[in-house]
Amino acid sequence: GWKGLKFNGMIAYQTVSGGSAAKLLTIGRAIANHVQEEAVTVQPARGVWEGLRITHRPQYQTRSGYTDEVGPEMAKERAKRQIVLDAKLPDLKAIPTEKSDTDWTSSLKTFVAAGNCEMVGVTDMRPEWIFTGQKTDFQKIIMLGVQHEYDEIKYAPEFRAGVEVVRQYGRAAAAAKNVTSWLLQQGWPAEAVTGPMAGKLVMIPPALECGFGELGKHGSLINPEFGSSFRLSAVLTNAPFANTPKRGFGIDEFCSNCRICEDACPPIAIEPDKKMVRGVNRWYVDFDKCIPYFAENSGCAICIVECPWSRPGVGINLAQKLAKRSVRTKVKS
Repeated sequence: GWKGLKFNGMIAYQTVSGGSAAKLLTIGRAIANHVQEEAVTVQPARGVWEGLRITHRPQYQTRSGYTDEVGPEMAKERAKRQIVLDAKLPDLKAIPTEKSDTDWTSSLKTFVAAGNCEMVGVTDMRPEWIFTGQKTDFQKIIMLGVQHEYDEIKYAPEFRAGVEVVRQYGRAAAAAKNVTSWLLQQGWPAEAVTGPMAGKLVMIPPALECGFGELGKHGSLINPEFGSSFRLSAVLTNAPFANTPKRGFGIDEFCSNCRICEDACPPIAIEPDKKMVRGVNRWYVDFDKCIPYFAENSGCAICIVECPWSRPGVGINLAQKLAKRSVRTKVKS
């Protein structure tokens, strides 16, 4: 119990002098991934370490080790994303546009054609996707996916891959804001929900429902087109979109016989077998192991990169082979 601090990440701390007394302050929490150095005053709940000051100095991984510098590329991408987030939305048109549900959903393809995103899908909003303390009256959720540049993300967990992650989160945010703006101009209220800190809702469950792929052993989505190498954003609305269908490719069975991400995970956080999670038997990632490593490296994505489905051109071929195998199995039965 630390008093008077708000935390967004977990960092390991030790006093400068070290020694046995430092063991009383093994793990502290502080805001992670800040550009500036942060001086944080920590006061334990029981009065031990009264008035202690620690300094949070973020470091970023490169090929040659760690650096205190955020780097011009990261600063540039963060600034671009902030401009997107701060951009004002248009006013709501007084009279809503009317068209069929299939026409509404078909209209979303223009955002893919324009290069705003690579995937679009729609499904009905569910209460269980909303975080405790949050709420929404919107009944539809539009999911958007943006693909990573493989030649950048393949360097994970190095800093270069982190820049690519921020770049694609920026694209995802821009796509969500663009779709929201379009809906407002069509006379339909809408709300953009962007990562990496979505705040209001979980994104993987609705992405599964609207056909973005299946849940992989590493806890992320997998689809034939992009593997796991993509990021999500969303738009909430009541516009009468037709839902896009849920899709399956045999990925779940594939993961049962694959250990690539499991073996590649440095903190050994990916479980080999499924577990019962909130009443559902599903793949499980131990975040008590995953998050500390993620925080230490200011990111990770190793499992996403190592997944064979993420390699360019591989996923489509794998899906075709699995489909043929499924047909043969059905014929035999």
